[in-house]
Amino acid sequence: MSTVALSENQKVKILNFLQNDPHVYSGNESVCLLFIEAVLRIARSGAQWRLLPEKYGSRNSVYRRFARRSLKGVWERLHSFCAGDPDFENLIIDSTVTRARPCAAGALKRHGGQDGQALGRSRGGFGTEIHIAVDALGNSLKFIPTPGQSRDITRAESLTAGLFPRTVIADKGYDSDQFRDSLQKLGIEAVIPFRSNRKNPREYDRDQYRECHLVECFINKIRHFRHIFSRFDKLAERCLSFLHFAGAIIWLR
Repeated sequence: MSTVALSENQKVKILNFLQNDPHVYSGNESVCLLFIEAVLRIARSGAQWRLLPEKYGSRNSVYRRFARRSLKGVWERLHSFCAGDPDFENLIIDSTVTRARPCAAGALKRHGGQDGQALGRSRGGFGTEIHIAVDALGNSLKFIPTPGQSRDITRAESLTAGLFPRTVIADKGYDSDQFRDSLQKLGIEAVIPFRSNRKNPREYDRDQYRECHLVECFINKIRHFRHIFSRFDKLAERCLSFLHFAGAIIWLR
């Protein structure tokens, strides 16, 4: 897929969603698709909104429409709509850190200020930790942005909440008795290696654990979207919207 081109399948699916979402006025189909391509261009290139080519119309109008739909949860619903029928044989979870650019700092007080915008400092510098859950085929199901210093295990239960796979697969960063017990109560098998300092480690299905690479493959896919590879957004809400948008585009490939 080129930087801004949508395939026919993507166009049909996205238009179908927009025309049926109560919080979206789709209007003229060509104008609606032009707006989606503008968002795709920003997501893939990481360019500033004011650098959008004139063919997309008023740059400020495009940005404001994206922001309004972000506030109303449209991009999250688009992601859920495009997800269709996930394969819940396995649920695979992991996280990745995205470095925040200087422009991502300094959210205005009317937006809650910088605190609470999923920004923090880790060994890698100033950034955001993106926690991700994918299905058995490596397709995205859930995203949770947190400050860069957050540990994987802190969002493990949130990533799996409301999802009922047969197995949860994760690396040793998710080795926790509390997390394992919560999965066991739901009848979900945990395929998670134990940390080396465990006194009484139990066996796990090493062959099934190899499926963990699927979430890493998905992380590589979203890193092709420059707006996700580097965080430019001041608000966590906008950062999450771009994640949902990119996840939807990948689902429709």
